[in-house]
Order: sequence, then structure tokens, then C-alpha cells
Amino acid sequence: MQNKLNPPTEAELDWLDDFLLERIDEDLAVEGQDEGIFDLSTLDGFFTAIVSGPAMIPPSRWLLSLWGDFEPEWESQQEAEKVLSLLMRYMNSVAAFLMKDPKNFEPMFMERESKGQTYMIVDEWCEGYMRGVSLNADQWQMDSTEMSKLLAPIKAFTPEFTAANFDELSDQEIEKLQQSITPNVIAIHTYWLRQRSLQEPQFKAFRHSEPPVGRNDPCPCGSGKKYKKCCLH
Repeated sequence: MQNKLNPPTEAELDWLDDFLLERIDEDLAVEGQDEGIFDLSTLDGFFTAIVSGPAMIPPSRWLLSLWGDFEPEWESQQEAEKVLSLLMRYMNSVAAFLMKDPKNFEPMFMERESKGQTYMIVDEWCEGYMRGVSLNADQWQMDSTEMSKLLAPIKAFTPEFTAANFDELSDQEIEKLQQSITPNVIAIHTYWLRQRSLQEPQFKAFRHSEPPVGRNDPCPCGSGKKYKKCCLH
């Protein structure tokens, strides 16, 4: 059994990618329904937001969003446990990378090739990120100046923004927006990490109101014995 702290292998990620896609029957009518997450890029964005945000979200909540209206029909208990284990290990690996080496963090963006050139596709990742944010949007302070600025390039590539705004942007401007996603994601993680640390209870060292009794001093209980021969034991 894999340790829950070990990141998934490439083979395991390929298996999980196939599982997410194939859990929805291609013959089903899905119009108007929430298909949830069905690729690794969207899942990567989703988990990045969850581990970067203002509060911890239990699996019981984020799993509902992950599946949308199409919770898997498990073939066995073993399959359900395998999927949940892979999801937890994946999320833990994202969290560990952001904590230990944030400067080198890289989102799992997609790529496509056209006419010999490779283009970066960030839409699915950004959609996953904002899905993660929506789980506790009221705590994200999205209307604040700082958070609004940091989230702007991520929101720009989600469905409700893309079509309306990109017609007026040049390819260079779109590329610049894409390139600002990663540093902003790192900055968001740093921001909420700092905020959470400020909210944690601060424990102060206990101080005696009077000097402590020495081992050879008279015991304060009034027995007349030295402290080391009385209440010390």
C-alpha cells in the first residue's frame, strides 16, 4: 500500500486521468448539469486553490464539487479507496510543493501543437482553481484590492470571462496574462499562509507571580521541612 504522503506516480496519474474522464458515460445527456472535474489539469488547479486558501476544507465538501452531478458508480470498495487515496496523495503533493519550494511551483497547464508550435492552454487549470475558490468564496476576500488583483489573470481564463474579454486582446497581451498566473498563485498561497499564522492562538510562557521555592528553602506547606524533603516528593 502506498504511503499517503507519497506523490502519485506517472502511471497512477494516467490511470486517475482516465478514471475522471470515463466516469461519465459519453451517451449521457449532460447539458445543464455540473460535470465536475474530468481531467488532471482542472484537478491540479482545484487542489492548488484548496491548499492555498484561507481555511481548510474537508474532503466531504470538496469531493461533492469534484464529482459535480456525476458521482462515480463504484465497481468495488477497493476502487473507491484507490481513487480517494490517489486524490489525497495528489492534493498533499501540491500542498507540500507550495510549502517547501514555492518559487519552483508550476501549475499543470495543458499544451497543444499547431503548425509546429506549442501553445500553453491554461483555461482548464484556471477553471479548476476558481472552482476551489468557490468552496469558501466568502472567506477569500475577492473584492479586496489585493486579492482582486491577484485573482484577475486566473479569472480571465474561466468561461464567464474569456469570450467577453479576449476579442479585444492581442496574442502578446493574452500571453502576458498567462505568464502572470504562476507568480500570482504563489503570492496568493503566501498571503493566506501568513493570514492563517496570524489567526492562530499565541501561547505565552507561564510566569509565576512569586519567585519559585528553592530545594533548600522551607516548604510553603508549613511542615517546617525543607522543600526537597517535603512537597517536592
